[in-house]
Amino acid sequence: MLPFSHLFSMYKFYQMKQLFLRISIALSLFSCLSATAQSFSLGSVTGYPFISDITAATKGSRIAFAVNEKGFRNIYVAEGPQFAIRKLTAYDKDEGQEISGVMLTPDGSRVLYVRGADHGAFDETIPRNPSSSTSRPKIQLYSIPFSGGVPKLLAEGDDAVISPDGKQVAFIKDHQAWIVPVDGSAPARNLFYDKGRTGSLQWSPDGSKLAFVSSRGDHAFIGVFTNTDAPIEWIAPAFARDASPRWSPDGKQLAFIRRPASGGAPDSLTTDRHQPWAIFTADLSTGKAVQRWKAPETLRGSVPASNGRYNLNWAAGNRIIFLSTHDGWPHIYSMPADGGEPILLTPGNYIVEHIKLSPDKQWLTGSANTGSDTADYDRRHIIRVPVNRPEMELMTPGAGIETFPVITGDGKNLVFLSATAQRPSLPAVLPLTTRKQQLIGETLVPKGFPTDQLVTPKPVRFKAPDGQTVYGQLFLPNNISGKTAAVLFIHGGPERQMILGWHYGDYYSNTYALNQYLVSRGFIVLSVNYRLGIGYGYEFQNPAHPYLYGASEYQDIKAAGEWLASHPLVDASKIGVYGGSYGGFLTALALGRDSKLFAAGVDIHGEHNLTVFGPDITKPEQAPDLALAKQLIWPSSPIAWLDSWTSPVLLIHGDDDGNVEFSQSIDLVRRFEKKGFAFESLVIPNETHHWMQYSNTLKVDAAIAEFLERKLLKK
Repeated sequence: MLPFSHLFSMYKFYQMKQLFLRISIALSLFSCLSATAQSFSLGSVTGYPFISDITAATKGSRIAFAVNEKGFRNIYVAEGPQFAIRKLTAYDKDEGQEISGVMLTPDGSRVLYVRGADHGAFDETIPRNPSSSTSRPKIQLYSIPFSGGVPKLLAEGDDAVISPDGKQVAFIKDHQAWIVPVDGSAPARNLFYDKGRTGSLQWSPDGSKLAFVSSRGDHAFIGVFTNTDAPIEWIAPAFARDASPRWSPDGKQLAFIRRPASGGAPDSLTTDRHQPWAIFTADLSTGKAVQRWKAPETLRGSVPASNGRYNLNWAAGNRIIFLSTHDGWPHIYSMPADGGEPILLTPGNYIVEHIKLSPDKQWLTGSANTGSDTADYDRRHIIRVPVNRPEMELMTPGAGIETFPVITGDGKNLVFLSATAQRPSLPAVLPLTTRKQQLIGETLVPKGFPTDQLVTPKPVRFKAPDGQTVYGQLFLPNNISGKTAAVLFIHGGPERQMILGWHYGDYYSNTYALNQYLVSRGFIVLSVNYRLGIGYGYEFQNPAHPYLYGASEYQDIKAAGEWLASHPLVDASKIGVYGGSYGGFLTALALGRDSKLFAAGVDIHGEHNLTVFGPDITKPEQAPDLALAKQLIWPSSPIAWLDSWTSPVLLIHGDDDGNVEFSQSIDLVRRFEKKGFAFESLVIPNETHHWMQYSNTLKVDAAIAEFLERKLLKK
């Protein structure tokens, strides 16, 4: 008789072979057939255009943006007053190479962009190769005339900023500052040597100087480069971590953020503590720096964990703009540059993100989850507010989703992304005189996209065991009779918020499409917004004992599953769960702790062994609550619950993941194999955390849908 280990390996080989066969069949059928339970294919609903990096020239009315059409990523442009879109580049392969950093020269004559990288990974400087090309992947800076032509490769590099005169562009390569003409008329050259990791490049208003941050591990300095004949000028160097340099309009001062350097005696691991920060200004002629504002020494006054973090700007009227959460919400504040009490520009119980300063520095725009409808807390609308008084305007009320606003250089138009529950984000223009919104780019939506067949999710609320209100969006099939299976979707991040329409993030626009597809197959879908996420205030985003030290947020996941089980249209014995990244971690925790509630699940690049992130117990000096921390980490890890994990699972991971180590899934797999627990898996070589190649996205989505349908819907 063959040994058990050999029989198990043979069984796993057979199981994997069957899984890949099913996925292959599914992929071929999804594009050409409609099964009896569905009215559209997975390929049709995931074939939407994804718009990103919308930007405007600082003069005139020209705009540019990136479009991902089934993996074909290109630059599009438009110009007022008609704003007819025009495709500028001609990349025609699904290579998984991201387009980012889209910029226009001040006069709008050229478009610059970066091709390659994985923005959102912990180390964005690593080139990625999701298509498994035989050529070495690169992160490259390109330039192309607005009128059209062939893109000019300027150099390898990223994080570019165009000079005020529009003639040169500074960028980062190998953690150093480089410069090149915007038209590529001369080769790129290194600007200066810096011991640290150079970043946050900022041109002075006249283009004669370049401010930057030199990150040096436990501390960081702000430097100013003038020319190769003069040494770097260090701005008030201290035992601190300085960040976000911003020039005054006259170029004589810099504003920046100062935080303490890391280090010192170990502090508590299991309870939050205030993270101090302050705003300084420095006079370049004297080198003297003065603290202008210090965040309140409260938990709410800690370093913001919001889009753009500090959102520091030096605006018109010699005012400094910043974001703080010290009133419990991420809001915009304005104060005189020489100090004084800040003015709260955006009062109310809502968040503000995607904040931009207008070209004339008189206005701020942003996206906020506020409005007259109580469901607006699960939407985004465009706001506008002057930099010197709290007179905020809600520019796009209604049931849509509006994000990433910019004001055109001529000050006449507000440009942003607009979506609904049935339509993905498209560029939109709002003339500031007529206030009549005009969609541009509707032709980007492909024929066959199932707009009329998508459902509108409904906002729901329920309570966790400790009394915390939990939020979600419920997707119900249009035609449903009797009880049916349900799926709980858990977002990642965890600083994210799923909304009542097409999401503005690429990862979550895909999961929104997948949730719509699952509904079309007969599932009821609940998308849960658990504590740690954004949109519901500081305390919701910063709960006690989350993640490593208690996983308190799991209460919300279990509560969501129990809410589904009590729903009159849900078969409580057929509730599935899936999620990616942090959502994968919580999916694994759900299957381990509550297999009786969750009948099957798909764990996508989740973390499973949190002990590897715990404190280093070999150090002679330890945190005062080390014993408690060690006690909390183990039950917070999914691997602690393998004895009660009985529900079937599909594990999915790309092995070039820049956010969650592939070894996290290997660890779980090895433990499953040792226990003899059958599981299914899908591994994608060279793919990242963000499914950069569309064909891989479709493969992953097909595997998720097929697994859940097979385990929960089919008899």
